[in-house]
Amino acid sequence: MSFDFQSSLNGVSRRSFLRTLGAASAAAAALPAAFGQQTAAPVTAGPGSRRGFSDMGEMRQLPPDAVIISSNENPLGPAPSALSAICTTASMGGRYHGEETMKTLTVFNEQFGLKRGYSALFPGSGGPLDLALMSNIGPDKPLVYGDPSYEQGFRAADSMKAPKYPVKLNDKYQHDVKAMLAAHPSPGAYYIVNPNNPTGTMTPKEDIVWLLKNKPKGSVVIVDEAYHHFSNDDSVIDLVAQDQDLIVLRTFSKIYGMAGLRAGFAVARPDLLQKFGTVAIPARSLASISITSAAGARASLQDKDLVPLRRKINADVRADTLEFLTKKGYKIVPGSQANMFMVDVQRPGKEFMASMLKENVAIGRSWTAMPNYVRVTVGTKDEMQKFQTAFVKCMDMTHTTMGASLYAPEYHVPTELYRG
Repeated sequence: MSFDFQSSLNGVSRRSFLRTLGAASAAAAALPAAFGQQTAAPVTAGPGSRRGFSDMGEMRQLPPDAVIISSNENPLGPAPSALSAICTTASMGGRYHGEETMKTLTVFNEQFGLKRGYSALFPGSGGPLDLALMSNIGPDKPLVYGDPSYEQGFRAADSMKAPKYPVKLNDKYQHDVKAMLAAHPSPGAYYIVNPNNPTGTMTPKEDIVWLLKNKPKGSVVIVDEAYHHFSNDDSVIDLVAQDQDLIVLRTFSKIYGMAGLRAGFAVARPDLLQKFGTVAIPARSLASISITSAAGARASLQDKDLVPLRRKINADVRADTLEFLTKKGYKIVPGSQANMFMVDVQRPGKEFMASMLKENVAIGRSWTAMPNYVRVTVGTKDEMQKFQTAFVKCMDMTHTTMGASLYAPEYHVPTELYRG
């Protein structure tokens, strides 16, 4: 008998859900701290309050005219088709509408040839990513992951007290699946971000197929496809339909421009989705999605022109920016197929980020494995021109000009960590 994860959620009585909603909401708000992560406290919205959060009141909001290319958001925002669906559905917000979720699941399943019960819809993909990781790792079930890669993997491992086995990317900045297989004889999960965050590079589908065929029995492969729409390469979702030991995450926060609206999918065999229920109640509470987000996600899926158009816009702006940097002699990580890239700033990334902030440009963070590289989100053409001007100015500065004072946490820089 197959398990329908979404139906099990819809089957919870509304009254029992309401009785626990307050506690669950509080738990969800505290979830990053419970997972060993830092979270931010809300601040009063004002003219300069573009994100609504700061670090316990100690950090100031960025100016309204700041170029924010730090968190891999899509500056285009939701598509007109999604906005129309959201506005239409909002008028029904006084009622519970599980039907919106089911209709969106149906559209998604039809597009990918999935049977009912092989996908679940969440408010973003950050929550289900934790569920996928935490339901398969533990003290005797290590996590194997690429390095550098998205930090939510190893932070979930810390929360579950699971041994961690980071594996360096290969010389093409792809996940080295053979080295990942050799890292441990029986891990709980292999975590692959594809395209990878922060490098934007793709691991070939045939490599993931090889890992699935050669991995030890009982291990699962978790593929985070948050940025896959920006690439022309094939997804691995079809392997889920083949009942592989595979969990795939998708989000509407990136190419669909719905980061603030929260919508994402977990795709896996019903038994793997059922294991999500073994994770603590606060994490499971992340399974409830608003009817407006569900409607916006469905409209985005049905908008046939949306992905190819935005993929081209992103690729064109990214190519122009990388051509500029290359002609100037700066070293970049080649092969990005996402809305981000990495560039060598020849000094500690944190120092350079602070310097860029003084030029009113917020860029992404650096990674321990590549401490002198920073990650930059692809923004609009105008934003990237401002980035270029600021980047050249900051690269021309000496280390002494920057000074140690730049390390002071003056501004809150938006990040996609704990994203959806």
